[in-house]
Amino acid sequence: MWVAFDVDRARRDTPGVSRVAHLNNAGAALPPSQVTEAVIAHLRREAESGGYEAADAATEQIQATYTAIARLIGCATEEVAVVENATRAWDMAFYAMSFKPGERILTAHAEYASNVIAFLQVARRTGAVVEVVDDDEHGQFCVADLRRRLGSGPGEVKLIAMTHVPTQGGLVNPAEQVGLVAREAGVPFLLDACQSVGQLPIDVERIGADLLSATGRKFLRGPRGTGFLYVRRSILDRLEPPFLDMHAATWTTPDSYQIRPDARRFETWETNYAGKIGLGVAIDYALSWGLDAIEARVTALAQRLRERLAALDGVHVHDQGQRRCAIVTFTVDGVPAKAVQRRVAESGVNTSVSVASFARLDLPRRGLTELVRASVHYYNTDNELDLLVDALPQPTTTA
Repeated sequence: MWVAFDVDRARRDTPGVSRVAHLNNAGAALPPSQVTEAVIAHLRREAESGGYEAADAATEQIQATYTAIARLIGCATEEVAVVENATRAWDMAFYAMSFKPGERILTAHAEYASNVIAFLQVARRTGAVVEVVDDDEHGQFCVADLRRRLGSGPGEVKLIAMTHVPTQGGLVNPAEQVGLVAREAGVPFLLDACQSVGQLPIDVERIGADLLSATGRKFLRGPRGTGFLYVRRSILDRLEPPFLDMHAATWTTPDSYQIRPDARRFETWETNYAGKIGLGVAIDYALSWGLDAIEARVTALAQRLRERLAALDGVHVHDQGQRRCAIVTFTVDGVPAKAVQRRVAESGVNTSVSVASFARLDLPRRGLTELVRASVHYYNTDNELDLLVDALPQPTTTA
């Protein structure tokens, strides 16, 4: 359904749009002025009064970030930890789990490189087994194959881990269906929502995620160096963070300690308070637009871009899935992805490149070594899409 969106207001709040057509929002979006001003204001307060004193004075703003995250994903504030980035959030959750020889980790072909590297490291250390669930006919995580694997195999399934929106394409994996199967099987479900939070409505209860990691810098339009982790209350006591400090735990006697009872056991004492405040402002800003309205806007823009690209000779769009989002990936015949990125940058258009090493379980099996990635946000316009299309180099062929 078409939803009216005040693009002019969004662009007024985003100074960067006067300088560049930013189609790299899956890398790091342009922040609204409200976020930038909040970060600078706290840094100024630190410079004027001292870091500890500034944090004390900003207690309500800092707590507001937890409240904003809870509203964003539909959980309790006690189930939220604010950390440096999505990778640290994901790692804190994954490495808090214990694995034994033969226990299985089920994941997806489209899983992100950092996550798979962690799986392989833990498998090497513990003897756990990493098992990749098939894709379905749409190129997305196959729920039927997940059910089959849960019902068979030589070892217990200890974890289902999936990236909601892969970095290398526009598909949206069927998280709710996976969450339902995970609940039925009693297996923890870890969802990497790094690319979905901020562009799609996320409700951890509806999805059924036990653990969810996200970043601030992408579609939430928050500061770099911010992220968060959701941990379902019912699973919290089964997870011991891979490292602790005096924020995550209390030193109770000379030879004992007690881990704090909430999700902040996954945080550390030292943190970027300016960034944390900016993250909360970014989330409140996103909520002021409404995530349903944001999704409608970005998916419509992305689909128009796919159609324009697909209409060009020698240009191929590579997005998969029944449901697609703001990420659009494509190749130009005979032109390396980096060369495409450089060419459009000369016309003032930001894009990025995904390479096989980001997604070795996915891109090579599709015969792809690299992709150009254009990722839209609600402040982008059709004119900016045209600017990208018009700036593309001509395809070349080899004899």
